Amino acid sequence: MADLMAKSPCEGLLPLTHGEVRLHEMDMTRLTSLAPYRGRDKALSEALKAAHGMALPAVNRATGKEGARAIWFGQGQVMLVGPAPDAALAGMAAMTDQSDAWALLRIEGPGVEEVLARLIPLDLRQSVFKRGHTARTQLQHMMVSITRVGDNAFLLLGFRSMAKTLVHDLQTAMQGVAARGAA
Repeated sequence: MADLMAKSPCEGLLPLTHGEVRLHEMDMTRLTSLAPYRGRDKALSEALKAAHGMALPAVNRATGKEGARAIWFGQGQVMLVGPAPDAALAGMAAMTDQSDAWALLRIEGPGVEEVLARLIPLDLRQSVFKRGHTARTQLQHMMVSITRVGDNAFLLLGFRSMAKTLVHDLQTAMQGVAARGAA
């Protein structure tokens, strides 16, 4: 019988540093999709706050902090990142474990906005895209979720099946920005 071993989506690809920008994979964690039942948004928000210390996020926003975060993930959908969902949430939302479907990356450092500007068609400057702002958007030709988690730090969720391409595209942009800074 084969002995199977769990591997992270970016196994052997990360971490990377180019210039002052660092890219690393977040530790494998629990990702749970929450889709509130009709008319249960407020109740879900209250239960989420009681159980996990964060409210249901508004559109294009994230709540919580490192280790326990709720990220708006589309119309009627939130991604709970970190904790296993409390059983009390089951009566208010459809819950689906998404842990194996996504690559979870953090890119950070001075110049990170310039790196991402080469890949993402959004204005990610801190004056516009503040801490706690999130969006589902394109990174090159892939769909991703991007959330600002610090002054010079972003959380990226990309499809696990596209992890190698995601890392390649980010690395290429990081190298380009670093080369420009070295000139």
